[in-house]
Amino acid sequence: MSDGDSQPSPSVTAEAKSLLSVLERNRRTFAWKTSDLEQEGLSATTAASAMTLGGLVKHVALVEADWLAVKLAGQGYGPPWDAVDFDADPDWEWRTGAVDSPEDVYALWRDAVGRSREIVADVINERGLDGPAAFTWPDGRTPTVRSMLLDMIEEYARHTGHADILREAVDGRVGEGAPRDFTF
Repeated sequence: MSDGDSQPSPSVTAEAKSLLSVLERNRRTFAWKTSDLEQEGLSATTAASAMTLGGLVKHVALVEADWLAVKLAGQGYGPPWDAVDFDADPDWEWRTGAVDSPEDVYALWRDAVGRSREIVADVINERGLDGPAAFTWPDGRTPTVRSMLLDMIEEYARHTGHADILREAVDGRVGEGAPRDFTF
């Protein structure tokens, strides 16, 4: 943050824009890899994995809530996560994502991303990239806003790779990324 005001410094703003641009590119590619599927495509598996695209989409929606709302900003999970007993059903999002309607799965993820965008903008404005997240690791370290954003980028990159394999098995869609004008 710059001295004497509440606005981020130009260098923080430029770095934040870069980080958010990479996160958005990963979100857009993930959306493209998982979009426009019917129930059969969202519940298909491949090889020895039980992973489905529907479960993956719902899992990434949970990751948005867990990493950005809860761990970064210190907010609650919100629906539907706050009503789930993950101790009794630790794979709930994977299991239900494979059987939920495509409309419900896609809407849940889009809503999670929308919420995260607002949360991240507020947190960057309030704390800057070097500011602390709202949680502490078991070893006593508190990650920075920057490290949380980098973790989200890595999470999307990893799961987009999973989506790439699953989507190719469903209908042959392959490629390096979504067109710039692809919206989700």
